[in-house]
Amino acid sequence: MDFKKLKKQIAKGEDSQNQFKADIHNPDSLAGEMAAFANSEGGTLYMGVADDGSIPGLSQKEVGRLNQPISNAASQHVRSPIAVQTKNVMVEEERIVIVLTVPKGMDKPYFDRKGVIWFKTGSDKRRVNSKEELRRLFQSVDLFHGDEIPTRAGSDKPDRLRFRDFIKEIYKIDLPEHPDELLKLLQNMNLASENGFLNLAGVLLFAEKPEWIKPAFMVKAVSYPGNDIAVSEYLDSEDFCGPMKKIFDDSLAFIMRNLKKVQAGQNINTPRIPEIPQIVFEELLVNALIHRDYFISSVIRIFIFEDRIEIISPGHLPNNLTIEKITAGNSNIRNPILASFVAKKLLPYRGLGSGIRRSLEEWPDIDFFDDREGCTFKVVVHKKSGQDDPLNEAEQTKNKKLKVHPGAMNEPINEPINELQNQILNFIRTNTNATYEDLTGSLNKGRSTIMRNIQKLKDMGRLSRIGSKKGGHWKISP
Repeated sequence: MDFKKLKKQIAKGEDSQNQFKADIHNPDSLAGEMAAFANSEGGTLYMGVADDGSIPGLSQKEVGRLNQPISNAASQHVRSPIAVQTKNVMVEEERIVIVLTVPKGMDKPYFDRKGVIWFKTGSDKRRVNSKEELRRLFQSVDLFHGDEIPTRAGSDKPDRLRFRDFIKEIYKIDLPEHPDELLKLLQNMNLASENGFLNLAGVLLFAEKPEWIKPAFMVKAVSYPGNDIAVSEYLDSEDFCGPMKKIFDDSLAFIMRNLKKVQAGQNINTPRIPEIPQIVFEELLVNALIHRDYFISSVIRIFIFEDRIEIISPGHLPNNLTIEKITAGNSNIRNPILASFVAKKLLPYRGLGSGIRRSLEEWPDIDFFDDREGCTFKVVVHKKSGQDDPLNEAEQTKNKKLKVHPGAMNEPINEPINELQNQILNFIRTNTNATYEDLTGSLNKGRSTIMRNIQKLKDMGRLSRIGSKKGGHWKISP
């Protein structure tokens, strides 16, 4: 990093991964900063930079004084020791800024020598002083999981009929009659803790009234008449409680009944189908219920608007996952007990880690937002224009303008091609067997963005797929 790049970075201000210090005189304070970065996503400390972004720098003598405290703080004042890197950048008038880089920790949690665990919150650091925060930190390094949280529900709380039918179908055994035998079975299935109480997975999957035990773990759904959240005006609203399978079924039914139906064939007598395939929401709802952060006492929210459907889950993506990674099929199981039971047909299961990709294959016009500051993960499923009821007069007018006739949705859409779509076509011209991974890597765009623009090219009649997804090839039309 040279002075020009340094000034550009400093101009952006402090945030959760960049901290300014005019000078350091207390090794314990420096160790706290290092521990906070290591317990979060890593970061950079700029020594010789004031809080307001001015750059007084350090003298050669001050740099020499700081070298030993930096080394001591990283190796002796933080537990476990951290391997940090420093780089000296020369600034004006022979002053120096020490750029100290702290990597994301691999041995969390990190303490200072007084036993305090520090964590980054925006540009500040703070103590981890609640059970929920500590559990979430342990969860991030796979030491503890939300679905393992003990509850106060005894082994008599599962719905006997629901639990009986499940173990009969999956394990081919009968429901134990004696309470001790039932508890032992629940413990062997990882649904109860050693103290005899159900864990969160046991409650969510099989308790008759989970909301009586964990009120926040439910789904709230609202359908609005326009494209914005209205304070008092809505078309449909419902809260969904109960065992996870019931919440899933009820939430899916809410979405599907609030979607418009479109004509599937060429005449008025052909069956009408949902404007977005049901499998898209099956995959996204399973993902929301199984992979949400259960350390956060908040509900899953579903908002249906005229132009989109939003599903908002508590908790950002765990660990090192990114939007690009999940759209490529990577996964990180936040709640392994729940995930294992989904695989036993409690919810529609088609392979863990493949749900996001499958939903994109069925409907490419989906965006994902990982809000780490707000600690939420949002999925936005966009509706297609021109997909309303073909008998709707306004839509008929729109279709005429687009040169698309009702009941003939396969005619090309008359829209200009954007820059990214041109890049996609140029790439495919030289490689007709290109995969989505080839395109995302070459064009440096997310998988969902590539898939959405390919679908638009198909709708325009400029691109088509010949043969199967694996063995076929692309065909470009003039």
